[in-house]
Amino acid sequence: MYDRYGGPDVLRVEQIPTPAPGAGQVLIEVAATSLNLSDWEGLTGRPGYARLGGLRAPRRRVLGSDIAGRVAAVGSGVTRLRVGDEVYGDNLGLLGGFAEYAVAPVAALAPKPAGLSFVEASTLPQAGAIAVQGTARVRRGQRVLINGAGGGSGSFAIQLAKRAGAHVTGVDNGGKLDFMRGLGADEVVDYTTSDFTRLEPFDLILDLVAHRSVFAYRRALARGGRYLCVGGTVRSLLRIVTVGAALGLVSGRRLGVLIAREGPVFFEPVAERCAAGDLRITVDRTYPLQETARALGYLGEGRALGKVVVTV
Repeated sequence: MYDRYGGPDVLRVEQIPTPAPGAGQVLIEVAATSLNLSDWEGLTGRPGYARLGGLRAPRRRVLGSDIAGRVAAVGSGVTRLRVGDEVYGDNLGLLGGFAEYAVAPVAALAPKPAGLSFVEASTLPQAGAIAVQGTARVRRGQRVLINGAGGGSGSFAIQLAKRAGAHVTGVDNGGKLDFMRGLGADEVVDYTTSDFTRLEPFDLILDLVAHRSVFAYRRALARGGRYLCVGGTVRSLLRIVTVGAALGLVSGRRLGVLIAREGPVFFEPVAERCAAGDLRITVDRTYPLQETARALGYLGEGRALGKVVVTV
């Protein structure tokens, strides 16, 4: 739990009452919750949009959205799930995954594939949905660059783009180069030593850590190419939707923000491919619930290869 924005030191472990599900909701006995950049942003309150609904203090006191576990109780009107069902999903609206029990709407959940563990299933909802939507238009022979490719969403995006027949360049820090190659990246770039915006132009840039100028991004695109960012600073996002959009109109290169949609329809296809062995799930580290602060600290350092998971 936490009551104010800050680093991992503001988190504490506390005993609280078990929540009760309302209409259209279920209570989940949590087995695993994976960490996302949204958890780090919600903890620190940065960028500014992370404070929506709670400008001075957090709106939700328990973080954690990508949950997997068993249904412990059902609210009124729930017929699709029963007590004992194994489920997973993205509970971004209510959060609460870093706990023994969490309430989630039925619409956010899907049955856990039998071929995946709770830890594996928890890695998929948010990261898988972003990767699927970010690479949806990739075609064979295209040049695709993924910035932040060594993290959760990036690790799935590399694989999806390669399966679609693209030439993939992964960008991250030097400690993740071998990891990105292992996922199938054709080329890898250490952003601390090389400027990826000065490489041969790309047909698609999926930017998971937008921090560069819109002019640099436009330079990195081939004519007819598309740039999509997910997250980033408020300033970066505003420039992309204003200056970037204007540049796109006059240059034949489209720059925009990917507003990733939530729900099982977007992450279940990834889970099915993972269960079938077509896509690889990489869990860098797992932490027990009592060490959630350490887990978030590790994520915030930017060194995680793939996903970090808290287990209960």
